Amino acid sequence: MDRGVSIIEAVIADAADGWRLDRALADAVPTLSRERLKVLIASGAVTGDGRAHRDPARRTTAGDTFAVAVPAPAPAHNEAQDIPLVVAYEDEHLIVIDKPAGLVVHPAAGNLDGTLVNALLHHCGGSLSGIGGVARPGIVHRIDKDTSGLMIAAKTDRAHEGLARQFADHSIDRRYKAIVGGRPRPAEGKVDAPLARSPANRKKVAIVAGGKRAVTHYSTATILRDAALVECRLETGRTHQVRVHMASIGHALLGDPVYGHAKGKTRVLLETLGFRRQALHAARLGFIHPITKIALAFESEMPADMQELFSSLHV
Repeated sequence: MDRGVSIIEAVIADAADGWRLDRALADAVPTLSRERLKVLIASGAVTGDGRAHRDPARRTTAGDTFAVAVPAPAPAHNEAQDIPLVVAYEDEHLIVIDKPAGLVVHPAAGNLDGTLVNALLHHCGGSLSGIGGVARPGIVHRIDKDTSGLMIAAKTDRAHEGLARQFADHSIDRRYKAIVGGRPRPAEGKVDAPLARSPANRKKVAIVAGGKRAVTHYSTATILRDAALVECRLETGRTHQVRVHMASIGHALLGDPVYGHAKGKTRVLLETLGFRRQALHAARLGFIHPITKIALAFESEMPADMQELFSSLHV
């Protein structure tokens, strides 16, 4: 095998029976985007039953096994930038960052530099793993630009593969603190609703039949004035999951510019405080170290702006 190519074995899950090949593989291989997989399929890099499958629309059957040949990532063209990082943990295999709100995770249109990736390239001196030919070195998962808190980056391919596997099987312990409008009733519960890009607005995520399964467990930690501090434990980790799920039960995150619309005194308070982001913080992150197999867990206090909002709403 070409040393510049890695082979990922993908088994189609029962829930993906009858799905398009690109969609089913994206579900089975969370480290590769659907668009990336479409390119790999078209290039003949996806094989099964001894032959290449070049049609991304081909329907799959539960239990089908495919081999995905992934070329080594192109050299990162991102610039290393000396951006301060709050490091919760670091060893030769991985790094856990406490990300501030406002920091974009990886470069994209509109944010070509000044990102977490630029900071990591400087901090780690280029010893980061890459993903699927795209210059997103080390990034195993992401949190939104205006969400603060804990996230992991891998420094080696072995660590990357091991962490990606844990994200795929939903064994990562991820808990968020959120300040939401109103008081959830019941005080704790589960939202199990599939998510996908909104058909009406591609910039938004919505509950869509046939979307990816998404499960959020929530519990009320503190009752506030016309609001509540809740803990959200992610069983899955979809884009905007907490934000959409809490809004769907009538308790949108305060300050959320996309899914939340505060009214009355709460709106006035947000404007007075200058709080213009979703009140969401990745407060706990637990996982098995992919190399040492030791269980690790980290916690992060709410940042100053959320603390101020919490205090201002305290009954």
